[in-house]
Amino acid sequence: MEIGIVGLGLIGGSLGFDLRTLGHTVKGVSRQPETGDQAIAMGIVDHASIHLSLLKDTEVIFLCTPIAAIVPTVQQLIPYLQPDTILTDVGSVKEPIVEAISPLWKQFIGGHPMAGKTTDGISAATPGLFANRPYVLTPVDNTSPQALARVEKLVHSLNARLYHCSPSNHDRSVAWISHLPVIVSASLIAACLEEDNTTVKQISQQLSSSGFRDTSRVGGGNPELGTMMAQYNQSCLLRSLHQYRQTLDRFIDQIEQSHWDKLAQELQKTQKERPRYLKED
Repeated sequence: MEIGIVGLGLIGGSLGFDLRTLGHTVKGVSRQPETGDQAIAMGIVDHASIHLSLLKDTEVIFLCTPIAAIVPTVQQLIPYLQPDTILTDVGSVKEPIVEAISPLWKQFIGGHPMAGKTTDGISAATPGLFANRPYVLTPVDNTSPQALARVEKLVHSLNARLYHCSPSNHDRSVAWISHLPVIVSASLIAACLEEDNTTVKQISQQLSSSGFRDTSRVGGGNPELGTMMAQYNQSCLLRSLHQYRQTLDRFIDQIEQSHWDKLAQELQKTQKERPRYLKED
């Protein structure tokens, strides 16, 4: 199969690695010609260009640009597409993207591979990034069954765990388990930075270990990505943040009132329930 990738960063580059390994011909488009040259040198794509016209004969195109660029990219792509070309994106927000693209292109499948790293860019691209990781597809009522089946087959070939849900349920879910943690993690770092005792701040930085590293990791990620998550999933994220604030207030009250039994019950509950949100790799 001839497959196109627009956006040769971590996700697009990792897709290219795996799809070429599976025997597909991969064509990549990036904003910078140097990125395309690097993708060819790394074995990520067979052909690269800064022009979308390179993809005119491809059968499936993965849209791996930042969220804000996905819809404009589709609008620019349409003149080069064959009527049966399938488009699918990898954006972490689905409802606004699906609502905007579905009327423009019938062969569109909303998608979101739940895989990533702390580093980004093409240099961070990794073979096997999607193996045993969730990959969500968000078909709607007018989604082409044939297009959906084809994308499903590709996702299965990546050894990813395939899930389906509506765009709205996707966005509400990732607000809890992806977007909220970014903001909470960033606020942790920001709060630490507001310590006004320089000595205490320096000692904290010297002593921080696995607990701080784990809880601050996503808050130290790509600022552009974090901002776009908040912008494009604003209502769902705000709903989660308000609920989180209420829960945090409950914990604060228990500590202020020395209600240690209640706090212990809360911690026992969170210890028990945490595994429900984790899958073994």
